[in-house]
Amino acid sequence: MTIKETLAIIQRGTDEILPLNELKTKLEKNKPLRIKLGLDPTAPDLHLGHTVVINKLKQLQDLGHEIIFLIGDFTGMIGDPTGKNVTRKPLTKEEVIENAKSYEEQVFKILDKDKTKIAFNSEWMGKMSSTEMISLASKHTVARMLERDDFSKRYKSNQAISIHEFLYPLVQGFDSVALQADMELGGTDQKFNLLVGRDLQKQSGMEPQVILTMPLLEGLDGVQKMSKSLDNYIGIDETPDSMFGKIMSISDELMWRYLELLSFESLETLESWKKEVKDGENPRNIKFRLAEEIITRFHNNEQAKKAQQNFIDRFAKNQTPDEMDEFTFDQGMKIANLLKDSNLVSSTSEAFRMIKQGAAKIDGEKINDKDLIPNKGTSVYQVGKRKFARITIS
Repeated sequence: MTIKETLAIIQRGTDEILPLNELKTKLEKNKPLRIKLGLDPTAPDLHLGHTVVINKLKQLQDLGHEIIFLIGDFTGMIGDPTGKNVTRKPLTKEEVIENAKSYEEQVFKILDKDKTKIAFNSEWMGKMSSTEMISLASKHTVARMLERDDFSKRYKSNQAISIHEFLYPLVQGFDSVALQADMELGGTDQKFNLLVGRDLQKQSGMEPQVILTMPLLEGLDGVQKMSKSLDNYIGIDETPDSMFGKIMSISDELMWRYLELLSFESLETLESWKKEVKDGENPRNIKFRLAEEIITRFHNNEQAKKAQQNFIDRFAKNQTPDEMDEFTFDQGMKIANLLKDSNLVSSTSEAFRMIKQGAAKIDGEKINDKDLIPNKGTSVYQVGKRKFARITIS
């Protein structure tokens, strides 16, 4: 494969590669690069948002490079301040250990286990003396830290910034020194931290790493980035039916964004699908293809096919309309009030009656609890055979 062909694969879907000319120089040496991706085990489950950058790591692995998946068990106990307007609560050691085990298992649904090195940054940070930590802190200035957008905003608005939060980018950067990384991947929100890694490597007399940033995947709401805390995520360990239903719930516009960042189909194939939709193909059928690919990746093709049939049985055969009224309510509303306020019933007493008769459904499933308080997310609510509403609980 030529350097040009290799770069085309690496650049697909990326936001930035800095500096691109340095990556070309490294590739021209025709030696496997040591490529690092670090994730803090902040929650027990990975979601599709995480896989955007892990997919890129897999592409680099398939190109023959040495892959290091770094689990930030030390940085997880500091708490990543990235994008936060308040000090982030650090995890306990026990939480970090438990979540790290889950990450280690889940990442091999994408990466080749035999060709991936798993590392933990407590291996070197846990042994660092206080003298060495002070020396590390001397490598960067407060003025440089305040160039970071989230720190700058908090400082200007007189919001607290704890000293330990300044240590986070330094520790993440030092990981690149410890691992002698040639390249580091991360989301666009990690750019500052990745550049700190380059600076620390230069100060250590090393050839600095190239950084590659990937876009942040929007969640099911199509607005905020995918996050478990925002409940707008698709977990890679979710059931096939759950994954299929959530993928089908995304907007037609967001569908193309998911295909670009999550699909392994060629760009030519994606362009041909766009042409099909332009020529009259139902976007739903393109979502079927996306859902099948994603579920096959994390489960298998048989389960993906079954999930699609289950979806069709629940919705298509129930003749769910393509267009329906849409409502948004705050979380905490009881189901009877929700059905009434979305005009699916005329009163709460009618709502109770319809629930008792089994005529009220959420995404095709009967509602059995008249005191149900629906969870956050977007679902199709149905009463009887002809009344439907798409309701978002925020």
